[in-house]
Amino acid sequence: MAASELYTKRARVWIPDAEEVWKSAELNKDYKNGDASLQLMLEDGTNIEHKLDPKTKNLPYLRNPDILVGENDLTALSYLHEPAVLHNLKVRFMDSKLIYTYCGIVLVAINPYETLGIYGSDIINAYSGQNMGDMDPHIFAVAEEAYKQMARDERNQSIIVSGESGAGKTVSAKYAMRYFATVSGSTSEANVEQKVLASNPIMEAIGNAKTTRNDNSSRFGKYIEIGFDTRYRIIGANMRTYLLEKSRVVFQADEERNYHIFYQLCASSHLPEFKMLKLSSANDFLYTRQGRSPVIDGVDDTKELSSTRKAFTLLGINESNQMGLFQVLAAILHLGNVQIKDRDSDSSIIPPNNGHLTAFCDLVGVTYQDMSQWLCHRKLKTATETYIKTIPRLQATNARDALSKHIYAKLFNWIVEHVNKALITNFKQHSFIGVLDIYGFETFEINSFEQFCINYANEKLQQQFNMHVFKLEQEEYMKEQIPWTLIDFYDNQPCINLIEAKMGILDLLDEECKMPKGSDDSWAQKLYNTHLKTCSLFEKPRMSNRAFIIQHFADKVEYQCEGFLEKNKDTVNEEQINVLKASKFPLLVELFHDGEKAISPTGQVPGTGGRTRLSIKPEKGREKSSKEHKKTVGCQFRNSLQMLMETLNATTPHYVRCIKPNDFKLAFSFDPKRAVQQLRACGVLETIRISAAGFPSRWTYQEFFSRYRVLMKQKDVLPDRRLTCRNVLEHLVQDQDKYQFGKTKIFFRAGQVAYLEKLRAEKLRAACIRIQKTIRCWLARKKYLRKRSAAITIQRFTRGHQARRLAKFMRRTQAATTIQKYQRMCVEKKRYRQKQAAALVMQTILRAYMARQKYRALLRESKVVIIQKRVRGWLARCWYKRCLVSLVYLQCCFRRMKARRELKKLKIEARSVEHFKKLNKGMENKIMQLQRKLDEQNKENRLVNERLAGLENTYTTESERMRGELSRLRGAEEDAKNKGHQVTSLLEELEKLRKELSSTQKEKKTIEDWAQNYRSEMEKMVSELKDQNGSLKKEKDDLNRLIQEQSQQMTEKMARAILEETQQLKTDLNEERSRYQNLLTEHLRLEEKYDDLKEEMVSSNVPKAGHRRRDSTHSSNGSEYTYNSEYAELEDGSRAGEDVTRGMDTSLTLKLQKRLTELEQEKQSLRNELENKEDQFQRARARDDVEFKKARGAELEYESLKRQELESENKKLRHDLKEIRQSLVGNAATGAGAPGSPAYKVVLDQLNASCEELEVRKEEVLILRSQLVSQKEAMHHKDEKETMTEPSVYVEDVSKLKDAGELKQAYVGLKDTNRSPRFTRKPLEVSDLLSRLRLLEHQLQTQRRGYDSEVESLRGELQNVKEENNRQQQLLAQNLQLPPEARIEASLQHEITRLTNENLELLAEDPTASREARVIILRRMVDLMEQLEKQDRTIRKLKKQLKVYSKRIGEMGAGQTEGQTSPGQMVDEPIHPVNIPRREKDFQGMLEYNKEDELKLVKNLILELKPRGVAVNLIPGLPAYILFMCLRHADYVNDDQKVRTLLTSTINSIKKILKKRGDDFETVSFWLSNTCRFLHCLKQYSGDEAFMKHNSPRQNEHCLSNFDLAEYRQVISDLAIQIYQQLIKCMENILQPMIVSGMLEHETIQGVSGVKPTGLRKRTSSIADEGTYTLDSILRQLSAFHSTMCQHGTDPELIKQVVKQQFYIIGAVTLNNLLLRKDMCSWSKGMQIRYNVSQLEEWLRDKGLMTFGAKETLEPLIQAAQLLQVKKKTDEDADAICSMCLGLTTAQIVKVLNLYTPVNEFEERVSVSFIRTIQTRLRDRCESPQLLMDTKMIYPVTFPFSPSSLALETIQIPSSLNLAFLTRV
Repeated sequence: MAASELYTKRARVWIPDAEEVWKSAELNKDYKNGDASLQLMLEDGTNIEHKLDPKTKNLPYLRNPDILVGENDLTALSYLHEPAVLHNLKVRFMDSKLIYTYCGIVLVAINPYETLGIYGSDIINAYSGQNMGDMDPHIFAVAEEAYKQMARDERNQSIIVSGESGAGKTVSAKYAMRYFATVSGSTSEANVEQKVLASNPIMEAIGNAKTTRNDNSSRFGKYIEIGFDTRYRIIGANMRTYLLEKSRVVFQADEERNYHIFYQLCASSHLPEFKMLKLSSANDFLYTRQGRSPVIDGVDDTKELSSTRKAFTLLGINESNQMGLFQVLAAILHLGNVQIKDRDSDSSIIPPNNGHLTAFCDLVGVTYQDMSQWLCHRKLKTATETYIKTIPRLQATNARDALSKHIYAKLFNWIVEHVNKALITNFKQHSFIGVLDIYGFETFEINSFEQFCINYANEKLQQQFNMHVFKLEQEEYMKEQIPWTLIDFYDNQPCINLIEAKMGILDLLDEECKMPKGSDDSWAQKLYNTHLKTCSLFEKPRMSNRAFIIQHFADKVEYQCEGFLEKNKDTVNEEQINVLKASKFPLLVELFHDGEKAISPTGQVPGTGGRTRLSIKPEKGREKSSKEHKKTVGCQFRNSLQMLMETLNATTPHYVRCIKPNDFKLAFSFDPKRAVQQLRACGVLETIRISAAGFPSRWTYQEFFSRYRVLMKQKDVLPDRRLTCRNVLEHLVQDQDKYQFGKTKIFFRAGQVAYLEKLRAEKLRAACIRIQKTIRCWLARKKYLRKRSAAITIQRFTRGHQARRLAKFMRRTQAATTIQKYQRMCVEKKRYRQKQAAALVMQTILRAYMARQKYRALLRESKVVIIQKRVRGWLARCWYKRCLVSLVYLQCCFRRMKARRELKKLKIEARSVEHFKKLNKGMENKIMQLQRKLDEQNKENRLVNERLAGLENTYTTESERMRGELSRLRGAEEDAKNKGHQVTSLLEELEKLRKELSSTQKEKKTIEDWAQNYRSEMEKMVSELKDQNGSLKKEKDDLNRLIQEQSQQMTEKMARAILEETQQLKTDLNEERSRYQNLLTEHLRLEEKYDDLKEEMVSSNVPKAGHRRRDSTHSSNGSEYTYNSEYAELEDGSRAGEDVTRGMDTSLTLKLQKRLTELEQEKQSLRNELENKEDQFQRARARDDVEFKKARGAELEYESLKRQELESENKKLRHDLKEIRQSLVGNAATGAGAPGSPAYKVVLDQLNASCEELEVRKEEVLILRSQLVSQKEAMHHKDEKETMTEPSVYVEDVSKLKDAGELKQAYVGLKDTNRSPRFTRKPLEVSDLLSRLRLLEHQLQTQRRGYDSEVESLRGELQNVKEENNRQQQLLAQNLQLPPEARIEASLQHEITRLTNENLELLAEDPTASREARVIILRRMVDLMEQLEKQDRTIRKLKKQLKVYSKRIGEMGAGQTEGQTSPGQMVDEPIHPVNIPRREKDFQGMLEYNKEDELKLVKNLILELKPRGVAVNLIPGLPAYILFMCLRHADYVNDDQKVRTLLTSTINSIKKILKKRGDDFETVSFWLSNTCRFLHCLKQYSGDEAFMKHNSPRQNEHCLSNFDLAEYRQVISDLAIQIYQQLIKCMENILQPMIVSGMLEHETIQGVSGVKPTGLRKRTSSIADEGTYTLDSILRQLSAFHSTMCQHGTDPELIKQVVKQQFYIIGAVTLNNLLLRKDMCSWSKGMQIRYNVSQLEEWLRDKGLMTFGAKETLEPLIQAAQLLQVKKKTDEDADAICSMCLGLTTAQIVKVLNLYTPVNEFEERVSVSFIRTIQTRLRDRCESPQLLMDTKMIYPVTFPFSPSSLALETIQIPSSLNLAFLTRV
C-alpha cells in the first residue's frame, strides 16, 4: 500500500534521538510523495521538522497501535523494527514489571536487580505441563518446553543462556536446573536433583567474581548436561567448563574482586579449623586487595563459605579433601605475597626467612630452598648441555603469578571432575537436557585475548542461532504450504573463517607462538600482511601498529595485541611444577600427577559411568593425551568449542538472551542505549529482521474472523470461514503480495496487521461516532423535552401561585375590613357595657347606702327604746330589791331581838326542876303530835313536790322558749349592728378600692412594662435555652451515638475476637488434620516408591516410550511421618516390616527409632501409673473393709447421740412447762386460768409447739432410719460381693427400737411435766383441771394410735426386708456364676427393679412423698450409674492405651510376637490379656464363612466387583454391609485370628484395587463410599454410648460383643483419608485440562472480548472449536462427579467436602493462570469470568450446596474479576479496590494491575502512579508474599458419624455377587 495511506495526520512514528535512541512523534499533516520533510509534534508538545534523507528518502519507522504495545511476543508486533522492540521491552519492564519477553524462539530476560517472588514452587507447578504460548513468558516456560520436547520427540535438548556480564545468565541457568529438578524428581535415593542444585554454590565460589558490571559474574563458561532415564527422571548430570579467566587470580581492576572463595576463606580465618592456614583479612594479601573492593554489600562471606562446605559435603567431598582444597587456596594467597627483589639488572632474589613463602611451603609440603631458588632461576636446555640462568625481578614476578594461575586452574579442574563424579550414577541415561551458561559478546576500551575468545564463541553461537531460526521459518512455511523465497539473512561465516580458518588469526597466533623469537608485534604484522587487503572484516587502526579491528556480527571490536602470545602459550616453569610434584601434600600431588586423566585447561572432563555421550568424530592429526598439555590455549578452546557446537547441533536448542538494563545495578531502571547495544549483540534484532523479511504476522482463520468481523458486511459472511476471510482480504488489501493463505493460517507481511487494526479502529470509531451522535441526539432531545416540560410546569405553577397570591390578598383585605368592623363594634360595645355597669354599680351602692342609713336610724331608735325599757326595768328591780333586802334585814333584826329575849327567858326556866317535869309530861303527846304532823307534812310535801315538778316543767318550757326568742332577738340585733358596720366598712372599702384602683393601674402599667421587658428577656433566654438545649441534645445524640458506636465496636471487637479465636482454633484443627493427612500422603508415596522399586527389580529393563511425568510434589521434601502400628498389623509378620523398612530412607528410620524410644518410655510410665492405680484400689478396698467392721458400732453411737439430743430437748420442754405453770399459779387468784384466758392460750400454744416438735423429730427418725437401711444394704451387698458368703444376720431393727424409745421418752416427759409439783402445789378450779385432763388424754390416745400404726407398718417393712433378703441371696447365688462385668450389670438391674417396686408402693401410700423420694432415689441412681460408667470407661481407656502402646512397642521391637496377638489383646497376659465383654444377646444379621473362603470373598466382593452394576442395581454400601456382617460373625465366635485376617485382607484388597484402577473416578468414589460406610458400621455397632444413642433397640442388640476394634477404626479412617486424597487427585487430573479453557479462554458470552494479534507462540484459541473444553464441559463433569457419588451412597457431608475441594481447584487454577497470562487481564475477560462464576453458583444452588463454603473458595477469583472491571484512576477507586479485594494478596492485586491490558483502543492502561498508590495503601497488610494459590492444597477431610437405619438382618445378598458360600446367621 502507498506511504500516503500510512503516513497520514495523527500517525505516530519513531525518530532517532541521541539520548533515548528513539523518540516518538506524531504527524501534524499528511505526507505526500516528494515531500522533503515531515511536520512532527513530539510527546511534550514540541513541533519539529524532520528532514528526510535526500538520497534514500527513507521514511521514519511507524509506531504500533497502543493495543499491541506490551505484547508477550515481539513477533506479534505489526511493525517489526528496532524502536518497536525497544519500546515494547521498556513498557513491559518499567510499567508492568515484567522481565521476560518472547522474541520468536528467543526468551529475552532483563535483569531487574531485585529479588522477585516469581520462582517459587507454586510458579513451577503452574508452568508444569503447560504449552509455551499459553502462559506469560518465563524461564520456566522455556524449561518446560525443553522437557516436553525431550519426552515427546525423543530428542536431546539444549538451553543456551547468553548475555553480558551482569545480565543474569547464571541465575537464569540456575532456575532452569531448579525447574528440571523439581518437576522430574530422581530415581535413586541419592537425591541427584539436590546434588545438581548443590553444584551451583561450589561453581559460583570458585568461578564467579565481582566485576564493575556484576557482583556475581561468571568468569568461565559451563555446559551442564542433566541426564534422564526412560521415565524422564533425573539420574545424573555432567558439567563441562570453558575458558576460565585465570588472570583474575593475580590481577583485578578497580572495584572488582578475585574469586569469591578467597574472600570467604579470609572472612572465616577466625574459625579454629582454619588457624593452620595462617590467613587474615583480605586487605593483607596482594591477590585480594588490588581491586580495593573486598566487600560486597549484602553478602556475608562467612555464611557463603558455610554454604559452600555444605555443598561439598553433599557432593561427597569429605572434610579432609575440603581442608586440602582450602590449604591450596591459602597457599596461593601466600604465594602472591612473596616479595621478589632485584639483585642486579639480570637477577633477582627472595629475602631469607620470608614468612609468606614459608607459609606457602608449609601448606603445600615443599622445601623452602627449592621453591625460593626456582622462583628466581630458570633452567635452560640446549642440545648438548643444561644450565641454570637467573631471571630479573619482573620475569620472576610473572613466573610466580603464572604458577599461581596454573595451580588455581588445576584446582578448578579437580573440583569440576569430582563434582561430575558425584553427579554421575549407575543408571543408564536415556536422554539429556543441556544448559549452556556462556559469556555474551563483550567489548571494552582495552580488549585482549579473553575478549577475542569470548567473541569468537559468540560468533559460532550466532551462526548456529541464525541457521536454526531460518530453519524454523522454512518449516513453518512448508507446513502451511506457503510459497517462499530465500530470505536474505546475515551470515557470519566469513568472520568465523577469519578467526579459525587456515592462515586465520588463531592459526597465525599458534604459528607465532612456535617461533623462538615470536612476539606480539611480529604477529600483528603477519595479520596485517595476511588479512588487511584480503578480508573486509579485518581492519587496522589508524593510530596503532599493535592492534587490529574485527567486524563482528554485533559491532566492531578493536583488540590490543599485547599479551596475546603469552596468554596463548600459558607457560609455566617446569622446575616449579616438578617441585610441586615432589610435595608431601597428597592432594597437590594428585593435581599435578602425570598419570591422571587428561583434563584440558578449558576444564573439559571425559564422561564416565553410565552416561550416554554423543559420538563425535575425531579430527585428523589429533595428538595423544600425553601431549595434549602442549597445545595452545587458542587451539584447545577451538576444539572444545567445536565439540560444543556439535553437541548443540545434535540437540534441539532453546535460547535465553539476558539483557543488562543499566550499568549501575539500579532496580527496574532502563537505559535505552545499553539495551540497544545488547539487543544488537545477542541476535534479537536479527531474529526480528528475519521474521520481518517474510510473513511475521500469522492468524488462524477463526481468529481473523473473530477479530475483523466488524469489517465485514452481513452478505460477506459465509459458512466457510476460509472463503469469507479470503473475500474480505481481497477487498481490504489490494496488494496480494502482502498476505498469503496457508492451510490453517493467514500470513501477513510486516505492517499489515497495523493497517487492518487501523481499518478496524476507524470502523469502530465511525460506529462509535454514529452511536454517540444518536445517543447525543436522543439525550439532547430528551433534555430539551424535559426542559420544555419543566418550563411549562414552572409557568403553570407560577401563574397559579400568583393567582393564589391575589385571591389570598383580596380575602385578607376583606377579612381585615370585617375584623376591623367587628373589632370596633366590640370595643364600643365593651365601652358602653363598662359605663352601664359602672352606673348601675354606683346606683346600687348609693341606694344601698341610703337604705342602710335609714335602716340604721330605725334600728337605732328601736334599740334606744329597748335599752330605755330595760334600763328602766332594771332600775325598778334594783330599787325593789334594795327595799326588800332592807325589809328583810329589819325583820331579821327585830326577830333576833325577840329571840334573844326568849332565849334568856328559857335559860331561866330550864334551871328549874319543875320545868323539866313539865317538859317530860308533855313529851309523849308532843311526840304523837309531831308524828301526825310529820305525816301530814309528808303528804303536803308530796303534793308540793308534784306541784313543784309541774311548775318546774312549765317554767322550763317557758324559759326555753324565752331563751330561743332572746337568742333570735340578739341575732337580729347583731345582724343589724353588723350590716350597719358593713355599710360603713363598704364605703370605706370603696374609697380604699378607688385608691387601690389608681395605684393598681399605675402598677399595672409598670408591671406591663416590666412584663414586656421580662417577656423579651424570657424569649431571648428561651431562644438561648432552646439553642443550648439543641446543642445539648446534639451533644447527647453524639454521645449516645458515640456510646452506641463504641458499644457496637466493642461488641464487634469481641465478636471478631471470638470469631478470630474460633477461626484460629478451626485453623489449628485443620492444620493438625492437614499435617496428619500429609503424613498419610507421604506414607502412600513411600509405599508407591517401594512398589515401583519392587516392580523395577522384578520386571525387565525394557525402555518404555512415552511421556510419563511424575507429580512435581514428588521431589519436595517429605514431612515428618510416624509409622502407625495399625498399618503394621495389616502385613504378614516380619516380612512386611522388612519390606516397609526397606522402602524408608535413613531419616525416616532414625525418626522411627526415636519414636520407638518415646513409646517405650510412655509404656513404662503407663505401667507405673497402672500399678499405682491398682495399689490405690487395694488400699481403698481395705479401707472399705475397716469401715464395714465399724459400721454397726457407728450406728449404735449415732443412736445414742441422737437419744441424748432428744433428752436435752425434753428437758427444755419441761423447763418451758415449769415456767408456764409458775405463771398460771401467779394468776390463779384472779381467775386467769379459765378457758379463754391468756394463760390458758399460752399453755395450749406450748403444747401445740411440743406436738409439732415431736412430729419433726419423728420425721427425722424416719429419714435416719431410711439412711441406715440404705447403708446397711450397701454394706450387705458389698460384703456379699467381696467375701461371697452368706450375709450376716442383723435382725435388730435399730430404727424401730429407736422410734419406740423416743415415743416412750416423750410420753414419760409429758407425764412428768403434767405431774409436776408446780401444778399440784395449789388447787385449781375443777373445770380447768378437767379440760387439761381431757387434753392430755386426747394427746395420749393420738400418740398411741400413731404408735400402733407405726408398729404395724414397721412389722410389714420387716417382713418385706426379709423377703427382699431372701430374693437378694438367690440373685447373688445366680450372679456368682457370671463374670465381674456382667455381675455388676446384673446387680444394677436388680437394684433398679427393687427401687421401682418401692416407688410403686410408696406411690400407693403417699403420692407426694413418693414423688420426692423417687426424685431423690433417681438422682442417687443416676449418680451411681455415672460414677460406675465413668470408672469403667477410665479403666477401659487405660487398658486400651496400654494395649496399644504395648503392641506398638512389641511390633516395632519384637516383630515375632505379632502373629500371636490380636488388636484387642495385651502381650503380657498369657490367657485372657484383654477383658472382652461377653454379652448374652440374640445374635442376628451375621454372615458365616469358612476360613478357606476368605480369599474368594475378597476377590468377588472387592477385586472383581464392578462399581457400575452395584451402584445402579443394589443398595448403596452393600459390600461394606456384607464385610461387616462377616466381621460380626467372627466376633460372635470369638475368633480373633479370623477378625484380623478379614480386616487385613479387606484393607490390602482395597489398596490393591485402588492402585490398579486409581485413575477411574467411579472406582475410587465407590470404594470411598464403602470404606466410610464400613467405618460407620464399626462405630455404630461398637457398643460405645456415643454411637449407640443413634441406634434402634434392635441395632443395639447387634453390637460387637467380644472385640474392641477402635485401633482398626483408626486404620480404616486413615485408609479413607488416602482414598479421599486419591479421589481429589483423580478429579484434579480430569478437571485440570478443562479449567483454563472453560473458565478463561472460551468465550461464554460471544463477542464481548476481542482476539488480539499473537506472535510465533500461538495461544489456545478462545473460540469453541470441536474438542475444545467449555464451561458447559466443566458443569457436565461436575454433575457427573456429583451423580456418581450420590449413586454410590456417599455421605452428604463428604460430598460437600469434595465439592468444596473441586471449587477450590477451579478457582485456584483459574486465578493462577490469570496472574500468569497478560492477555487475560482485560475488562471483557473480567466480565466473562464473573459470568462463568455465576454459572458455577447456579450449579451449586441446583444441587443445594450453597451453604457449606464452596462459593467462598471462589471469592479470590471473583474479586480478581471485579478488579479487572472497576475504574482504576482516582484515589476513591484505590480505596474501593482496597476495601473490595480482601481475598487477594497485595502481590496478586499489583500483579493484576500490572498485567491489565486493553483489548481495544478505547480502554486505558493502569498508570504507574495508581499502582504505587495501591501498594502504599496495602503496605500494612500482614499476608504471605506468595503470588499464586497452592493448587495442590487439600482441605483436611473429616468423616462425621452417619449411622445407618438399615437393619442388618434385612439385607439380602444378590446372586450376581457370587457369594453363595456365605451363610446367613
